[in-house]
Amino acid sequence: MAEREVTPPQSCILFATADWDEPYWTNKQHCAKSLAELGTKVLYVESVGLRSPKAGSAKDWGRLWNRLHKGLASLIFGAPERAPGIYVLSPLLVPAGHLHAFTRRINRLLFKSAIARTTRQQGFTSPLIWTYHPFMLDVIDGMRKGPLLYHCVDDLAAVPGVDGPAFRAAEQQLLQRADVVFATAPVLAEHCKQYNANTHFLPNVVDAEHFGRALEPGPIPADLACIPEPRLCYHGVLSDFKVDFQLLIDCAHLKPEWSWVLIGEEREGQHSPLVAELRTLPNVHFLGYKPYAQLPDYLRGMRVGLLPSLINDYTRSMFPMKYYEYLAAGMATVSTPLAFSTGSSQGMTIAKDVNGFLAAIRLRLERGRYESSEAQTLIGDNTWRRRLLKMLDNTWWFA
Repeated sequence: MAEREVTPPQSCILFATADWDEPYWTNKQHCAKSLAELGTKVLYVESVGLRSPKAGSAKDWGRLWNRLHKGLASLIFGAPERAPGIYVLSPLLVPAGHLHAFTRRINRLLFKSAIARTTRQQGFTSPLIWTYHPFMLDVIDGMRKGPLLYHCVDDLAAVPGVDGPAFRAAEQQLLQRADVVFATAPVLAEHCKQYNANTHFLPNVVDAEHFGRALEPGPIPADLACIPEPRLCYHGVLSDFKVDFQLLIDCAHLKPEWSWVLIGEEREGQHSPLVAELRTLPNVHFLGYKPYAQLPDYLRGMRVGLLPSLINDYTRSMFPMKYYEYLAAGMATVSTPLAFSTGSSQGMTIAKDVNGFLAAIRLRLERGRYESSEAQTLIGDNTWRRRLLKMLDNTWWFA
């Protein structure tokens, strides 16, 4: 399919909910990278912190100390170029300052000053404003800017520790002001359309070339090669509010001849007793975090991709990036009934309970991995570059 010609913006300020160097890259980093590859200068503004630190949490306070250190470095040295065309700003802010009027005023002054200095130094002109959260509206007031784009990729109000009512109120203001909104799941799109008619559903996508390396002949890492076949894979954060660990425990007990392989670590501060129980099972293998660059080598040695998601307020709005990553790597997927699967189910089997999950895996094992041509057909134009071009095509005419 021929790409439609789109003139990219000269510059973009991207307000993220994740730091640039987070080990698990999500939409924020990938979209910044894709913009830069089109020739756009990107100011990537790291997370402002959506939840208040817990008084007794050493990790929370350690994260705050790290944020303070990076914020002071940005204040003194400016925003360094961390990748070609991408300048990363770690704003020096009062933690969770959006919750109170006084700290909002302080943060607004600090934030506006830091952004003004960087955009002036890098020659940004009427930048596209691309945001993943609403706590930047005060910062862009009075700024000479291009369109305001809200990329809604999660129901952040449902994340444990986030002040849901405060987030919802701020998000409603953002939706009413945004020129265009893109949502990665049908549930999110329906929510956003209540306040902004110019809302578009565009699902999560994949770096097909990167994950397609799993379809090429090559070695399997030693820590995976020693695990018996068939290997079933889950990769990503082992989050206790996203992953149905009890489902995995029950399945692993019933099918001891299958190897259940988990790539990733528990989210920061989590100590789930279910994960601890899962670790005791001889046919469950925890390989820990693996860098993004190494994932295709690991997926080359897997037979079926797993999406054992809990069904709750947060996951109802998810469109897991793993879905297309598994397909690009040649693996069919077995998933619990997430809402996104009603519109995107090619190469995926849905199962509601333990017996259904096991039966679905058995069918996928019998079918085998996809060939490269099959994987490309299943992915279609759901790649980072093509989705970005669609987004810009629906955005830039506002300028």
